[in-house]
Amino acid sequence: MTWQDKLNSTRSGLRNLNGAIPDTARAFGGLGKAVKQEGALDYKTKEFVALGISVADRCEPCISLHIEALIKLGATREEVAEVLGMCIQMGGGPAMMYAAKALECFDELSAA
Repeated sequence: MTWQDKLNSTRSGLRNLNGAIPDTARAFGGLGKAVKQEGALDYKTKEFVALGISVADRCEPCISLHIEALIKLGATREEVAEVLGMCIQMGGGPAMMYAAKALECFDELSAA
């Protein structure tokens, strides 16, 4: 399964869940909108933080969503790689495995 397939599957699953719990979905969406507002940190930096947490928590759907957002925000492969290096330093071997997945995702989605 490609990363694009994983993104499509994630979005489909989220649409299904959102339909089942619309009030919760709206509230979570509001939280997402609020935390993405620029303040002391810009949105791109916040997405790098989210990517780091995605790798640390070993959440492939999260990795794909945040990599996609970072590509749209103009993140470079070098920037993503540096964030992944910090993930590995903090998370050891498991983080290294998911950092590899995140870089693979970046390479595939940025080539599209």
